[in-house]
Amino acid sequence: MVVTTVILLRHGRSSANTGGVLAGRSPGVHLDDTGKGQAWALAQRLKPVPLAAVVASPLERCQETIAPLLAGRELSPQVEDDLAEVDYGDWTGKEIKTLVKEPLWRVVQLHPSAAVFPGGEGLAAMQARAVAAIRAHDAKVVAEHGPNAVWLACSHGDVIKAVLADALGLHLDSFQRIVVDPCSVSVINYTETRSFVSRMNDTGGDVGALLPPPAKKGRRRKATKPSSDAVVGGSTGVE
Repeated sequence: MVVTTVILLRHGRSSANTGGVLAGRSPGVHLDDTGKGQAWALAQRLKPVPLAAVVASPLERCQETIAPLLAGRELSPQVEDDLAEVDYGDWTGKEIKTLVKEPLWRVVQLHPSAAVFPGGEGLAAMQARAVAAIRAHDAKVVAEHGPNAVWLACSHGDVIKAVLADALGLHLDSFQRIVVDPCSVSVINYTETRSFVSRMNDTGGDVGALLPPPAKKGRRRKATKPSSDAVVGGSTGVE
């Protein structure tokens, strides 16, 4: 059924997260001690998962999050500008307690598809570029590694929420209902005609289900055409 699996990883906790500041694309925002611990623990969890590619936002907190994950793997991370944080424009670097008083805050909360940050980008534009980037990298992974490949994209909370909303078939105005905690993983399986969201905001679950199916011993694995059909009657939990 599955073509590829993409693991969406939010960066670990940063100094801006605890400081109540909207960091946006500000340079010099790093993981704090808790975030560094989260990144290390995440790397240990995902050790059994063979990753075909690792793609990440160019911002420091994402690059620092994937560093432990790449240790010991023969992989070079790919920087993807379209997975960068929202360009919050004039809101960048301001305290959240100040921003909640702005009229635009209510639009961001209740009608995010109409929200455009002064001097920055709109959330709809962010979703469009992020989804396009994920799907482009997914197509590249399929072409280079074939069906059942697993790859990882490290990005930011609002960006991941927007990609998940698209995968779930939700309007962007519903994306604020999705929770994506620091260093959590969410998983999307893309098929020819639809996507399946198999995990959201996972901070400690078993990763066995992310492993590609093993090839049968003694003979070459017969290639089968992936299906986009959903399971009817409930899944057994086994692909």
